[in-house]
Amino acid sequence: MIEAISKNFFLAVSQSKPLNKAARKWGLRFGAAQVVAGDTVSSAINKVKELNNKGLCCTLDHLGEFVFSKEEATAATNYCIQTLHAIAEAKVESNLSVKMTQLGLDIDYDFCLNNMRRIVSTAKQYNNFVRIDMEDSARTQVTLDLLAELRKDYDNVGTVIQAYLYRSEQDVKDLKGIPLRLVKGAYKEPQQVAFQDKQAVDENYLTLIKTHLLNGTYTAIASHDHNIIQQVKEFVKKENIPNSQFEFQMLYGFRNELQQTLVQEGYKVRVYVPFGDDWFGYFMRRLAERPQNVAFAFKGFFGA
Repeated sequence: MIEAISKNFFLAVSQSKPLNKAARKWGLRFGAAQVVAGDTVSSAINKVKELNNKGLCCTLDHLGEFVFSKEEATAATNYCIQTLHAIAEAKVESNLSVKMTQLGLDIDYDFCLNNMRRIVSTAKQYNNFVRIDMEDSARTQVTLDLLAELRKDYDNVGTVIQAYLYRSEQDVKDLKGIPLRLVKGAYKEPQQVAFQDKQAVDENYLTLIKTHLLNGTYTAIASHDHNIIQQVKEFVKKENIPNSQFEFQMLYGFRNELQQTLVQEGYKVRVYVPFGDDWFGYFMRRLAERPQNVAFAFKGFFGA
């Protein structure tokens, strides 16, 4: 009961525009610096170098969502392109992750699509890959529509599928051949569209993973759950699926020891590295996911 109240509280707070605005002035407070790799691309690149030296691949994400003008969306697009240039210049092992609402999805579909074409085209020049983050369920279909348009011209772009949505099993089947990042899901969704029970989400998550792997498609398994990870390891061994067909993914600042253990066992591990001053919504969703993260945040705040 308390866990549910805590989750709902942090998810609601994550969408507060006044708090998001204020957080930009606060800087990386309340423990956020432990899970956000600085507020500039140069600070993020330095973190990527450290992680690469430990045998970890990365994905950089310039935090931000729900822009309200084409000027803001164009600036975000330019920053994503700047990030791709920085990755290439530093010669680090990192992909790029982007949010469609940050690039103008809610303003104009074609405008957002053109912004994405600029980003994916730049990534293609560097032989790099762009991951489209999945946001709330109201934007799932339009995000997949946009992905389909991009895939007509580019093979270096994929997206994320969330296991708590009822529709996701069919989506995974429809997206055979497209690299997917599979997650449980981090937004508050109504029972009309999403599983509410953790066990049901976990079961569907494993179903999605197995389906995509058996389709022969590259699969990114984004989870800190050691039970899920163990079941995946047993499944790929049983089905003779090569390690080159999948990778484990975790968030920056979480389960560092497990990341290293998996690397030592010969698995590819990618760390999702968020950065930027628009960190509040991302951080609140991390607190909502697990009650343990709240203690983690207060420890970081009072230790600052």
